[in-house]
Amino acid sequence: MFELQQSATFFGSWGGLALALLGAGLAAVLSGIGSAKGTGMAGEAGAGLLCQDPGKFGKVMILQVIPGTQGLYGLVVWFFAIFRMGLLSGSLPELTIAQGFQYLAACLPMALGGLFSAIAQGRVAAASINILAKKPDDWSKGMVLCITVEFYAILSLLASMLMIINISA
Repeated sequence: MFELQQSATFFGSWGGLALALLGAGLAAVLSGIGSAKGTGMAGEAGAGLLCQDPGKFGKVMILQVIPGTQGLYGLVVWFFAIFRMGLLSGSLPELTIAQGFQYLAACLPMALGGLFSAIAQGRVAAASINILAKKPDDWSKGMVLCITVEFYAILSLLASMLMIINISA
């Protein structure tokens, strides 16, 4: 009875899909915002160094690109979620409210993990550019520090992917 009543309402017929799309969108958008902020911070620090020593462009670029991976991970989660929802099949899937909440919850680790880890990694990358400026031979130490933050972005990706895989159709 409740299922019949739920499907007769707008929220009942579109709510599951709307919640699922919200989750997928948050994974892509919040991770992208974090990556934009992180790469921007590293880019600002890099531009200052490159004014003094343009020969360090390659190493600066590597340190700046690293916080951008979270945006890519968020896009992977978005794509995988819409694929699992059935949106790429050519017709709109009918998802229950419960399934919509499952997709939303599954995408949140990447959304929030991507946002915060990209910003933190941007700060570490900017500090690593300072290492490159003062001790060019030790720039790999800064890379190790950046990779440490990357680990948590990868954990967020893994958590979201495993949860999306386990949502029943």
